Amino acid sequence: MAIKEQPKPPRGRIIANILLAVSGIFLLINLFLPNLFASGPAGVPYSLFIHQVQEGEVTRVSVGQNQILYQLKNENGEPGSVFATTPIFDLELPKLLESKGVEFAATPPPKNSWFSTVIGWVVPPLIFVAIWQFFVARGAGGGGPQGVLSIGKSKAKVYVEGESAKITFADVAGVEEAKTELVEIVEFLKSPSRFIEIGARIPKGVLLVGPPGTGKTLLAKAVAGEAGVAFFSISGSEFVELFVGVGSSRVRDLFEQAKKQAPCIIFIDELDAIGKSRSSNGFYGGNDEREQTLNQLLTEMDGFAAGDATVIVLAATNRPEVLDPALLRPGRFDRQVLVDRPDLSGREAILKIHSLKVKLGTDVDLKAIATRTPGFAGADLANLVNEAALLAARNQRLTVAQEDFAEAIERVVAGLEKKSRVLNETEKKIVAYHEVGHAMVGALMPGSGRVEKISIIPRGMAALGYTLQLPTEDRFLMNEEELRGQIATLLGGRSAEEVVFGTITTGASNDLQRATDLAERMVTTYGMSKVLGPLAYQQGQQPMYLGNGAGNPRRMVSEDTAKAIDSEVKEIVETAHEYALEILRLNRDLLTTITTQLLETEVIEGDKLHSLLSQVQHLDKAATV
Repeated sequence: MAIKEQPKPPRGRIIANILLAVSGIFLLINLFLPNLFASGPAGVPYSLFIHQVQEGEVTRVSVGQNQILYQLKNENGEPGSVFATTPIFDLELPKLLESKGVEFAATPPPKNSWFSTVIGWVVPPLIFVAIWQFFVARGAGGGGPQGVLSIGKSKAKVYVEGESAKITFADVAGVEEAKTELVEIVEFLKSPSRFIEIGARIPKGVLLVGPPGTGKTLLAKAVAGEAGVAFFSISGSEFVELFVGVGSSRVRDLFEQAKKQAPCIIFIDELDAIGKSRSSNGFYGGNDEREQTLNQLLTEMDGFAAGDATVIVLAATNRPEVLDPALLRPGRFDRQVLVDRPDLSGREAILKIHSLKVKLGTDVDLKAIATRTPGFAGADLANLVNEAALLAARNQRLTVAQEDFAEAIERVVAGLEKKSRVLNETEKKIVAYHEVGHAMVGALMPGSGRVEKISIIPRGMAALGYTLQLPTEDRFLMNEEELRGQIATLLGGRSAEEVVFGTITTGASNDLQRATDLAERMVTTYGMSKVLGPLAYQQGQQPMYLGNGAGNPRRMVSEDTAKAIDSEVKEIVETAHEYALEILRLNRDLLTTITTQLLETEVIEGDKLHSLLSQVQHLDKAATV
């Protein structure tokens, strides 16, 4: 699919240039042409003229509006040379000339020629029109006659089938279910008569819903590429401008253009920019301009199917919960297609597509990379492949190796290595025990990922060390025991500091925050509390905490329930903390052994790490969480 902008004929700019040129020529002729061939008498000061009159040297004078012409006597007393001077308002001049016997007369004002009249009446309007046309053309981006008058025109980009390679479903991976849903749209665009004859009605609108980077825009382009129809692409934010009514005008213009090129597809990215619920602002109402734009979109989606024009609207958003219900009713966006993060096989397929343009080494295992990247979206995986290629080029390699992908994963997950951040021996020892504590507790927890690496090399903004724990399979559900195990793993670092040094540091602040948040979700969202029971205290998208006007947060629950929630959260976290302490006390010698090796090498990973962690002893079942 080749991209092209809306056609904008250059007629406005041509007219503006012609008018500017004509006006300039007339102005130059009027100003300079009369003076090019003028050869008048020499000019003298007015004082000299008066002196010559008083001396009797002047024979005759012609007084005009702009100058005074006078003739002097020669040596024989006969009329001689003619001179000119600038007139000054002098009422005594006629008396002086008469007393000296000078012949004088007043010159009548010159009559304007037809040429000057034309210049005076035609040139100013031409200049005004030319300047207006110039700014109109500038307002249109330099390409057409629209400019400020086209503010209500659609800014959609049009993709049409061209010489360049078009995007098809073969270029999209990891969203097989979404592709299956959209194949029906493609078939309708290719052969609508088959559906119409049987009485079927194709959905007018399809809403692509999913997290950022999962390929919603790419899917829409693939639909257009497979169907071979025109594809209008525009962002929701491009409808709204400062001026009231512009958004609705652009919506009308967009659908009018689409009808002319039907069958076609309109793709609106970030639909929530104009499609937010009109009651989202409570008693204060909404934004008038955005509401007008939304109302026009609703009207067009109801009305454009009245004729034979086949126009399908695809839209994408990552916040479907904020959309107006009128958009989601049947007859508008009839169908919602979930474009979620890919699973293991989907990630492998995406990696294969993005690695086609990269020279891979023989040791690269894309399935192993896909296994180590749970939760990565398509855009994340594309960035990962590019990051690995950059690392390989930086290391002067001709192909991308598996170690480049491993380093790229760590850079994306944990951040850049901060080798310049040097820790003293005491801090380095604390960090080492902290990370080994995480690894040892995590190695025993059910349902947790496999510990793949321990490092005390600082990374990112604040991490002085990190423990890389990766899942062995895609998980979609977790039970209470596994969640408690995650909390114990998070508290393993702090527990190791207590066991070894008998004190704690500030290094566990992020671990404590994550553990508390997870415990609170167990109580308020997942119903994993024997005291509070299977109740959810955080409904939908409502905030859990609200200000009470005095700056103090409070839960939207009764005071007794809030106290019970706090008590349950504290019990879960403290129980997990005690469990982590018991594991580390039981394996105190192994904790020291692994930490000593970590201090020597700064990084432990692979089979060596797995061998060490396999020696961690389990607690008795009676002492489990």
